[in-house]
Amino acid sequence: MAVNLKGRSFLTLMDFTPEEIRYMLDLAHDLKAKKRSGIQGEMLKGKNIVLLFDKTSTRTRCSFEVACHDEGAHVTYLDSKSSQVGKKESIEDSAKVLGRFFDGIEYRGYEQKVVEDLAKYSGIPVWNGLTDIDHPTQILADFLTIEEHIAKPLSKVKVAFCGDIRNNMSYAWMYGCAKMGMHFVAYGPEELAGEIDQDVLKRANEVAAETGAVIEVASTPEALKGVDVIYTDVWASMGEEAEIPERVKLLTPYKVTMDLLAKTENPDVIFLHCLPAFHDFETDMAKTQMELGYDIREVTDEVFRSRHSKVFDEAENRMHSIKAIIVATLA
Repeated sequence: MAVNLKGRSFLTLMDFTPEEIRYMLDLAHDLKAKKRSGIQGEMLKGKNIVLLFDKTSTRTRCSFEVACHDEGAHVTYLDSKSSQVGKKESIEDSAKVLGRFFDGIEYRGYEQKVVEDLAKYSGIPVWNGLTDIDHPTQILADFLTIEEHIAKPLSKVKVAFCGDIRNNMSYAWMYGCAKMGMHFVAYGPEELAGEIDQDVLKRANEVAAETGAVIEVASTPEALKGVDVIYTDVWASMGEEAEIPERVKLLTPYKVTMDLLAKTENPDVIFLHCLPAFHDFETDMAKTQMELGYDIREVTDEVFRSRHSKVFDEAENRMHSIKAIIVATLA
């Protein structure tokens, strides 16, 4: 069946069929090979893209900018200090204005409703660079990385997200695994299981029933047996310092260590992380918190630098997968 995504927005993987996700993944593989071969693209020549960032990021901004430039598009970057979007001008009005100037909009911020409203009112493709409940571009990059390092189809892969199982990466993984028929384990404290967004869990399980996926929530290490991918994310972001003492106490048993990897009983298990990661004490935040008596590392340096870790391949793949999304929906 031919796949045509032109004009579509990319707000969540839940909006796409497994075949459409497969198409974007195959395109990402092809575009990565093209870039590695030094072939300059023109599939986005003459296109103008605006990046709206309410929340800062290194990888997301660089990935979108390089992806656009590689295929000939022009990029305008607007952060929360350099635009009136949502402040002096409503999201609806801003979307209608931006839709007259640009061919596509990327948004990275907080509420999922913002990216949905941008898509509703702009009349052009909108891409979700991260919201409070989803991070679909990251998951596509993670799928790309898995396919490069694990010699079996995604539908046979088991993924465990360790730590704060209520965050947007955990939810994005639920959606992605549900769509692609994978086995997902949200591995974290029992106290947090009841705080998982029930709508997210319900939607993921509904899709899983159709694709054969397994969506599991567990707090005991037995659930890690046979896992192919161990994934984690930071326990606390900037601005959440007040919550660090409680989170460290709650999540330390779920820190990714070599002992935790061993519980998978898979010598070839890989470790992934959306980055940035607290794996040592070379960041201001990690140093400050350690001085206060709190080790906020969600993964040990030993794991982060081990043969199991594919985090920098994964970081590069943000660019290739994002390029595929833009080309598929705009070219």
